[in-house]
Amino acid sequence: MRCWRSACKRHKCNSNYLYCGKDHVKNYGFLKTSCPLLERNDIKDSTNFDFGIFLDALQIRILETRDFRQKILYCSLWGLQSLSSLGQGLKASTFYGEILFADFVAVIGLVLFALLIGNMQKYLQSLSNLTHRMEEMKEKWREAEDLMSHMSLPDALRQRVRRDKQYKWKITLGVELDTFFRDLPQDLRRDIKRHLCLTLLKRVPVFKQMDDILLDAVCDRLKQVLYTQNSFIVRRGEPASEMLFITRGEVEVERYITDEGTFAYFNARNLKAGDYFGEELLTWVSDPRSQLPFYTRTVQALTDVQAFALVADDLLFVASQFSSFHSRRVQYAFRFCSQQWRTWAACYIQTAWRTHCKRKREKMYNA
Repeated sequence: MRCWRSACKRHKCNSNYLYCGKDHVKNYGFLKTSCPLLERNDIKDSTNFDFGIFLDALQIRILETRDFRQKILYCSLWGLQSLSSLGQGLKASTFYGEILFADFVAVIGLVLFALLIGNMQKYLQSLSNLTHRMEEMKEKWREAEDLMSHMSLPDALRQRVRRDKQYKWKITLGVELDTFFRDLPQDLRRDIKRHLCLTLLKRVPVFKQMDDILLDAVCDRLKQVLYTQNSFIVRRGEPASEMLFITRGEVEVERYITDEGTFAYFNARNLKAGDYFGEELLTWVSDPRSQLPFYTRTVQALTDVQAFALVADDLLFVASQFSSFHSRRVQYAFRFCSQQWRTWAACYIQTAWRTHCKRKREKMYNA
């Protein structure tokens, strides 16, 4: 249309008559000579109109087809070729819109190319760091293998050691989590620990009674621990050294209930992400002068487990620093949630019931 208007202007005709209509039937043969149907191998001379970046589309007659798929595929091919060549293949005419569009394509191509180079550099750098860490890990594995061979460990123990190291490498990629948290500023470390652990802590009824400052102190003392499948996390009768909050995986808890030192019954249940165990420490913290309690349950990992551990010394330190830890409300929560208190209560109820039944039988026999 621009070519027709330019030719009409040169021949001094009214451009409105270029449109079809009853009163617009005239001889416009000059349009065909001024704006010829270009073939693929035609060479423009100075008398032809400069079609600029539209020349290729006119030569292959893509404008004449009504097949939408051909048009959209050609447009996508033209766009990719223009961007990949940074607009060097665009031969624009003197039309302002074409020049600005060609400039825009060239700038976008440069930006995308710069982004590609930057991402490639980051990828190569991360790959180099990963390769370096893998070499360090392989060196540590070789040292561990030599040490296990020197100690003459059986194959079963060697396999467990290898699995543990492989699992820790898979999770941490050679980065020590304690070092990672320790090198961060205090406020950032506190925010990360709150994001990871605050929801887990609030699942414990005792911690629900505590304020945010106390919960932040507890979160800051938590440490991430990893356990492989089928490993025993704690065993019944061992000193309760830590309280664990599970973030991933599943464990089996075997509970033994005793009545005055004699075996009463046994049951088992599974704990998943969001559960916790080791609450025996909560009762001990209320009276640290007492002896460190023992685990009343055996906990075994059914799958690979990730958890946060709260060590007894850290819990005792937090309790000594905050007086709100010893408030009456928290003490009631301690006793309500204590597994030891519940066990005692169950034993006392069973003993009282057995005594009642025994006396009732004696009365019946006497009668």
